[in-house]
Amino acid sequence: MQTTSDEVLIGRIAAGDRVAMQVLFARHHVKVYRFVLRLVRNEATAEDLISDVFFDVWRNAGKFEGRSAVSTWLLGIAQFKALSALRRKPEEELDEETAAAIEDTSDNPEVVLAKKDKGAALRQCLSALSAEHREIVDLVYYHEKSVEEVARIVGIPEATVKTRMFYARKKLGELLKQHGVERGWP
Repeated sequence: MQTTSDEVLIGRIAAGDRVAMQVLFARHHVKVYRFVLRLVRNEATAEDLISDVFFDVWRNAGKFEGRSAVSTWLLGIAQFKALSALRRKPEEELDEETAAAIEDTSDNPEVVLAKKDKGAALRQCLSALSAEHREIVDLVYYHEKSVEEVARIVGIPEATVKTRMFYARKKLGELLKQHGVERGWP
């Protein structure tokens, strides 16, 4: 069953095949988890949302129309769940006392080395992008989705995806330059 296509697995899931569901979960849960984690920025919330995503797949596999790849469908469900979760509970702000109690780890030698690392600088700069730009970069570069697929997942026109990608790369280049990384993409 490991070589079975995602589309065939969805058909089997629609018929109640639990093994097919396990195979689909094993195949996609890490990518979907990472995508959701980048959006919600909370591991516990991301884990809960992954359960919700695959529960929806189990319940709605028969509704899959095949207009996109299964991975695109999964990321679309995940994006909807993540954005809904973010709307439900906005992040709480830290009060002064709690903020003062947080240990400052900036003097840690590992942190100093990580700042010099291009990968760490890139991750830091990515987190400074707006949520819309981060989402587009994540889908295009980490999930290798086409502009058309990203437009379907996010629910925006392809031209908007291209515009966001342009401005995200421009801002990312500026941020990387500020971090001493002259070439934008390591």
